[in-house]
Amino acid sequence: MKKFALIGAAGYIAPRHMKAIRDTGNDLVVAMDVNDSVGIIDSHFPDAQFFTDFELFDAHVNAQRRTLGGLDYVSIASPNFLHSAHMQWALRTGADAICEKPLVLQPEQIDELKAVEADTGQKIHTILQLRLHPAILALRDRVAKMPAGEKVDVDLTYITSRGNWYLKSWKGLTEKSGGIATNIGVHFYDMLHFVYGAVQENIVHLNTPTKAAGYLEYERARVRWFLSLDVNDVPAEERAKGKRTFRAVVADGENLEFSDGFTELHTKIYQDILSGGGFGVEDNRVAIETVSNIRNAPIAPIGDLTHPFVRSQG
Repeated sequence: MKKFALIGAAGYIAPRHMKAIRDTGNDLVVAMDVNDSVGIIDSHFPDAQFFTDFELFDAHVNAQRRTLGGLDYVSIASPNFLHSAHMQWALRTGADAICEKPLVLQPEQIDELKAVEADTGQKIHTILQLRLHPAILALRDRVAKMPAGEKVDVDLTYITSRGNWYLKSWKGLTEKSGGIATNIGVHFYDMLHFVYGAVQENIVHLNTPTKAAGYLEYERARVRWFLSLDVNDVPAEERAKGKRTFRAVVADGENLEFSDGFTELHTKIYQDILSGGGFGVEDNRVAIETVSNIRNAPIAPIGDLTHPFVRSQG
């Protein structure tokens, strides 16, 4: 049984980490969050210690290391801009880190983390969960068998509606979240790279706090993409059913269905890490470079390469 800590225990994604730790037969011994709405811990690890002050959390971990032995892993689900600092803390306290997406906000931070890994001898693992989804793996296999030089046309659409709170939280601040493409899209860009190869072109047609769209060309694909937090962008027939989220990846006219099992992928990632696999720091580089370029790119005119949802809005 491995000993885990969790930083960011009050966040939306934290319960998936708690479930993954429990379902892999391990123990969450301590958790930390500046917010104290963490009653969900009782459903998974009612005996876990909890702190809202990082200094007290750090002191507790150090005291436990001297008397009972150190942590094996620190799971990190804190706000995006804190990921790098929390991973470095984990490694320097003698544990491996398991970090949520986006790993970091800036590409140069990738090299900083690799240097800390080298200094400490510890390892960073990342939640690139779509790389383990059966539908994505099957698509990757099909793409690998395509004739050399052939490219598919892909439309990626992801709409996940959010209320007014979103823009008033850290998620609405580009300097803390990285913006919409980073916060809700980075794992899709990793998936596209994983399936279709190296990025060859990156054009942005729309970039606002609540919507972004553009065109990405890969070795094996031409991708028009659209991300939105606005429920009004959900297709009318889906909204009529009461749905507030819409996710679609259409490759050469064929819809890729990967909604099933999506919430179980964290457990698969933990199983992979604990069995000696997992994805490391370098695996994140292309996706982090992609979202950084999107964040800083000039806005290109709308044209044939623009996602249909943007063209329909004028």
